[in-house]
Amino acid sequence: MATTRTSTSSRVSQAFTILVFFFFLTLTASVEAAGRGVNNDKKGGGLGASFIFGDSLVDAGNNNYLSTLSRANMQPNGIDFKASGGNPTGRFTNGRTIGDIVGEELGSANYAIPFLAPNATGKALLAGVNYASGGGGIMNGTGRIFVNRLGMDVQVDFFNTTRKQFDDLLGKEKAKEYISKKSIFSITIGANDFLNNYLFPLLSVGTRFTQTPDDFIGDMLEHLRDQLTRLYQMDARKFVIGNVGPIGCIPYQKTINQLKEDECVDLANKLANQYNVKLKSLLDELNKKLPGAMFVHANVYDLVMELITNYKEYGFISATKACCGNGGQYAGIIPCGPTSSLCEERDKYVFWDPYHPSEAANVIIAKQLLYGDINVISPVNLSKLRDL
Repeated sequence: MATTRTSTSSRVSQAFTILVFFFFLTLTASVEAAGRGVNNDKKGGGLGASFIFGDSLVDAGNNNYLSTLSRANMQPNGIDFKASGGNPTGRFTNGRTIGDIVGEELGSANYAIPFLAPNATGKALLAGVNYASGGGGIMNGTGRIFVNRLGMDVQVDFFNTTRKQFDDLLGKEKAKEYISKKSIFSITIGANDFLNNYLFPLLSVGTRFTQTPDDFIGDMLEHLRDQLTRLYQMDARKFVIGNVGPIGCIPYQKTINQLKEDECVDLANKLANQYNVKLKSLLDELNKKLPGAMFVHANVYDLVMELITNYKEYGFISATKACCGNGGQYAGIIPCGPTSSLCEERDKYVFWDPYHPSEAANVIIAKQLLYGDINVISPVNLSKLRDL
């Protein structure tokens, strides 16, 4: 099992300097097509639309259309994404995100299209829409270091636009039934609220002086409660909400804090766990208070920690080093880009880059969410949620 160690102030200073360089690097990256015409071979099954909200873990290309420092529309990102022929789409991994894989398995005809993509119109919306944005968070101030990103409030606003488009496409009665009974709303968010807000050097100084971790997490959950309730008021009924993973164990954190392979940053993981306990209580509460809704809790923290701790049992050779990245012992400082070092066996690494899982890891996590027991997803798994 991974052990933990707290970072020092000097390492935080180093991290800030490195991040400034990363922001300059990503700002100069060229813009390529993101998720246009991305299809798979599955025909529509039981799932209607897949509506995906969140951050870079599930962003399918929305940030390609923003003036932002958080982008993945450059090689070798997407190198194993078959639908694009191995070209980058704006996904922060080498292949499919968890959202992509879940949609495929549940029978969606196409990948959920990025809301900001030019072709996000008409019948293309019926398979689902992706609102996720790299750098986005529950709190509106989260990720402002990236200049532009879509926070959860904005993502919900965008769904309101989509909701009206569904009325035009299907008629009000059929649209309501399609959204409430045949569609799933997936929310993967919260990590940036810690990494790029509360814990971020300099930018978070004011917040950390005025708010205890309890207070900040309380604010996060109140905002999330409002956001989920707004979606419910627009006929969303089937929800899956992922908790925050072990953010203290990602290659970036291990690298800047010069940790051993079996160590993780203590404070980051403690905050994640503190939030996760309260998130579970919030979802239990919403299940009781909002008639007809099903809020499913996805225990992403334990799923990822299991891969990190027992990676060899899953066929991986590394759960500490980024497959694509540069800098330090774990290639965890400079994110994946054209000049990055690239591992030879991409399906043997838990982490694709300093922050995000590889497609191979995403497949394992997604399969657990689809078919796992109540220890990893409750009260039902996603294959059962679809059929409710």
